[in-house]
Amino acid sequence: MGKPLRSQRRGKGSPTYRAPARKFMPMLTYKDNDGKVVDIVKDPARNSPLAKVRYDDNSTGFIVAIEGMKVGDVTSERVKRLMDISEGTQISCIEATPNSGPKLCRAPGSSAKLVSKSGKVCVIQLPSKKTMKVNIGCRASLGIPAGEGRREKPFLKAGSKYHLMKARGRLYPRTSGVAMNALDHPYGGSGSGKVRSPVSRHTPTGAKVGLISPKGGKRKRR
Repeated sequence: MGKPLRSQRRGKGSPTYRAPARKFMPMLTYKDNDGKVVDIVKDPARNSPLAKVRYDDNSTGFIVAIEGMKVGDVTSERVKRLMDISEGTQISCIEATPNSGPKLCRAPGSSAKLVSKSGKVCVIQLPSKKTMKVNIGCRASLGIPAGEGRREKPFLKAGSKYHLMKARGRLYPRTSGVAMNALDHPYGGSGSGKVRSPVSRHTPTGAKVGLISPKGGKRKRR
């Protein structure tokens, strides 16, 4: 008989695979109004930084920051409709349908290429070399998303990797206590045979490992 894969367990809503709720959940949108970049912010759920844009109507929005973008830049120089972009240009953060917001090529370093335009349809080449037809009225950003060298920086501490995986709702593996050495964990050491250890309720926080203040395991005689 088969069993569900580890990746399939995420669909059951288990707390182990559930991403935590965040207060900062921006919606990426494009607007026809001219806007100015006022800040570059970091979103814990994304690898690319975001650019906070203030538009002419005093509204604010967020777009994916393009490599080389800085505070004070005007969005009309970066974001254009496909009908206004020449063929062979490197583009990213492309809308799938007009006014749908950026959907394609939003990962750091990824980009597409505008191959041809004919009528109301244009052909773009994705990073996988696959071609796709989109409406010529869709908008896209010129250049590639920032943050391409994020993989070159190593994780120096396991805690940093743990918090990154937890923010994405992914499972981070943990080593069991019995598999460790005796100096690393109270359950460690192959010769000890120690599986459980009763611990007083008044022990400090770091030493509470095992059974916390057990009431007794023996049966009471009547």
